[in-house]
Amino acid sequence: MSTLALSLDDLTDPATIGYPLLALGVFIGSVIPIVPTGAVVGAAAAVAMTTAHLSLPLVVLVATAAALAGDLITYAVARLGSDAAVRWVTRRQSTERLDAARAAFARRGWQVVVVGRLLPAGRIPVLVAASALAYPWRRLVPAAALAALLWALAYSVLGVVSGGLFDNPLVATLVATVLVLLVGAVTGLVSSRRRKRRRAEPAPTQERSALVGATEPGPERGRMLRGGRVVVRALCVWAATAGALLLLDRLLPGFAMDSWWQPVVCALLLGLLTAIGWPLVMRLVLPIALFTLGIGGFLLMGAGVAAVFLAVPGVHIHDFRSAVLVAVGLAAVGAIISSALALDEDEIFFRRAARRARRAATEPHQVPGVLFLQVDGLGYDVVRRAVRDGDMPTLARWLTDGGHRLTDWHCDWSSQTGASVCGILHGDNTDILGFRWYEKDRDHVMACAHPGDAAEIERRHSDGRGLLAVDGAGRGNLFTGDAEHVSLTMSAIPLVEKRRRRGRGQEKLWAGYYAYFANPVNALRTFVASLVDVFRELLASARQRRADVRPRTRRGGWYPLARPGTTVIARDIVVSAIIEDMMAGRSVVYADFLGYDEVAHHSGIERFDTLEVLRGIDRQIGRLRRATDLAPRPYEIVVLSDHGQTQGWAFADRFGESIEQFVGRQCGAPQTDVPAAHDPCRPAEGWQAGAVLAEAASGTGPIARRLRARVEKAGATERRTRTESGRPGAVARVAPGVVAVASGHVAMVSLTEHPGRVPLETIEQEFPALLPALVDHPGIGFVLVRSNEYGPVVLGRDGVRRLATDPASDSVEGTDPLAGYSPHAADLIRRVDGFEHCADIMINSRYDPRTDDAPPFEPHVGSHGGMGGPQSRGFLLHPAALPAPGEIVGAEALHRVLRGWLTDLGHPEPPPPAAPARPAPDPAPELQERHFPATRLRESAVPAEGPNPS
Repeated sequence: MSTLALSLDDLTDPATIGYPLLALGVFIGSVIPIVPTGAVVGAAAAVAMTTAHLSLPLVVLVATAAALAGDLITYAVARLGSDAAVRWVTRRQSTERLDAARAAFARRGWQVVVVGRLLPAGRIPVLVAASALAYPWRRLVPAAALAALLWALAYSVLGVVSGGLFDNPLVATLVATVLVLLVGAVTGLVSSRRRKRRRAEPAPTQERSALVGATEPGPERGRMLRGGRVVVRALCVWAATAGALLLLDRLLPGFAMDSWWQPVVCALLLGLLTAIGWPLVMRLVLPIALFTLGIGGFLLMGAGVAAVFLAVPGVHIHDFRSAVLVAVGLAAVGAIISSALALDEDEIFFRRAARRARRAATEPHQVPGVLFLQVDGLGYDVVRRAVRDGDMPTLARWLTDGGHRLTDWHCDWSSQTGASVCGILHGDNTDILGFRWYEKDRDHVMACAHPGDAAEIERRHSDGRGLLAVDGAGRGNLFTGDAEHVSLTMSAIPLVEKRRRRGRGQEKLWAGYYAYFANPVNALRTFVASLVDVFRELLASARQRRADVRPRTRRGGWYPLARPGTTVIARDIVVSAIIEDMMAGRSVVYADFLGYDEVAHHSGIERFDTLEVLRGIDRQIGRLRRATDLAPRPYEIVVLSDHGQTQGWAFADRFGESIEQFVGRQCGAPQTDVPAAHDPCRPAEGWQAGAVLAEAASGTGPIARRLRARVEKAGATERRTRTESGRPGAVARVAPGVVAVASGHVAMVSLTEHPGRVPLETIEQEFPALLPALVDHPGIGFVLVRSNEYGPVVLGRDGVRRLATDPASDSVEGTDPLAGYSPHAADLIRRVDGFEHCADIMINSRYDPRTDDAPPFEPHVGSHGGMGGPQSRGFLLHPAALPAPGEIVGAEALHRVLRGWLTDLGHPEPPPPAAPARPAPDPAPELQERHFPATRLRESAVPAEGPNPS
């Protein structure tokens, strides 16, 4: 009898039957969803917190194992069982929900397994979808194990909260059960409201379905489980934050907690502080956060953390430093959890923006929006190889699926961002000769990277009907395209500054910045990613030096610290701003990613570190594609480039002097010492450079001999060394009366003593050695001048091409100097010759088709700005449902193609211009002198007359 009584006592002992009951309840509820398994786990955790019968770690482990076993059995029945078994598993599951789960699973894989387990009523559809797609066991088991562990931790937290607040085990168990059921009810209500709202939305039109379906197949376009992702993320971050606080309690000497429940409560309070307090802090200290990469905001959040800890009994924080470290640590935990679940860190903000957009909209958007994503400097040939070699997997997947098509377009002679983007956005790039050029009538060097000059360029070319004129947004561009919403846009800085001084325009100024830095995870990620990029640059530079890679350029100084400005900071802020635009439902967005162009300048167009930057841009494009699922309207994505890049050894490094020095020397300027970086004693450089200079000066080519003969026949006039006022001009002269400006692969020479365009005959008289030296130089491909007798003339080493008004009447003598360049070279050069500020002498570097290289006139490895090689061919990747563009020659033609696509999609035409395009006077001098540090980070830090960073 005593033995029987002892056995009954053992069977009723909570320490004996607790774990089996927990495992049985979770297992049965996982296979037959009639038991609220979350409530079982929460109650067991509450008992573990209030008694010594159960251990909380064992509760988590047992619940995890039982949940995993139930999930695997459910999956096995759905995959291997009979039709009746499958029907039993899928009972009470709508066909719509199962189809949505299948579409989501095909896109996200194991992430959906994790989210489905955490989301109420989401587990069965996901497991059925996995079985229908024959998802392999070796991938399912780890994903299901992770999902079960996170699920057990999430529901254990609710039990820990109730156990920490109530000492009575029964009360704590009941409260934990109520909390679990309440969470499930709220989540189910939210999901139900979302489903009803989606059913109430009108069905897409046939045209819209054709365009959208071409990119992402499936009836729901990946909507499955989005209703619960915020709840899932909150629960996971809450559990992980509590664990992190326990770890910090062990590691930080200035931080301590006395009890188990305190980390859970503090995690909840800190989560509310982060969600509510951080955005308010960012509104107040956004400039500080921006220029400190978000670290300034952590100092203020540290004060909030200290206040929370002081309000919770038993929590000890000894100093402000410990509070700041805790804030940083919690942000790191949030980043890790978000990455593990593949959820965007700023999704909460985006969802709020989407809700605001839905409330503000009077009717649903039927017309798809368009994202124009420009990868600055990425040539057509490079992008083809990147797609082939796996460096751009997102674009490769689009092309493989048939949703997009890839084609090329021919750049203007000035193949650089200023001319290309102005032509693309405004449909007009007349009189833009380079990234910088000299205007003789104002004695001023125009620089696209200068805010005042950029505003003046846009004033000259905008008629109010730009590509972004109708509800558009421009992010990270040189010009606005007449968009109302802009950020990081050079030409808009004077206008935004003026509005800011009047107390307006602050929202436009910081658009995109706030959306990014409003989340502490982003601030921490930016800081860490910037440090990684600095290290990556130092490593790449050292590898090039050790391997003696050529061509290469100097990459020291401030460049390693400045590089993350384009590769990390500007890129992430631009992406954040684009997503904000999508959440607001804006019709068209044009954004520029600068990182590849910047790194290619210093490293090379296809070096390993350059391709790493390209892979990062591709990942961001993929992120934008996923974010379109959250937008209130569908979006089409067009990826393009403004030009390519041609690689080559810099002119100054290759020939021992810059193009400015060479022109000045030929025009009579006193010779200067060769720069120390080009020491003639260095092996394989000094004597060869001297031989090249001697050959250039000798003028052995036939065209040089004929030019000298013309000079000797006509006679030379005495050179004048002063302007009419007797003072030197405002722009530095390379020789008395001579200005030379370099822009990539183009150099422009102007004779300031003569108004207007100076003819060939006058140049020969005043500077008889200049033209022969230029055409005979091995680094110069061709020279454009205008002759009184023949009109525009292109001079090369071995031939001359006279450009007539009618292209069919062009005449070539000797070897065509444009052979080997763009097939449209003559037409493009003829157009530039008619520009108002065309220089007296236009010089293009020599392109060698055998080696596919050309020496840029600036200290770059990859460069552009002229003709020759890959720099002249940009790429255009567009949805296959849009009309084929045909051959595109020039940025203005590309503008017409993009405008035509917007019209085909149903976008309204911009209103007619209210006034002539160019009536206004020059911008105020103070605007031309003002620089703004938070824009166009690559170009604005360079003086107007310095090396071209574009």
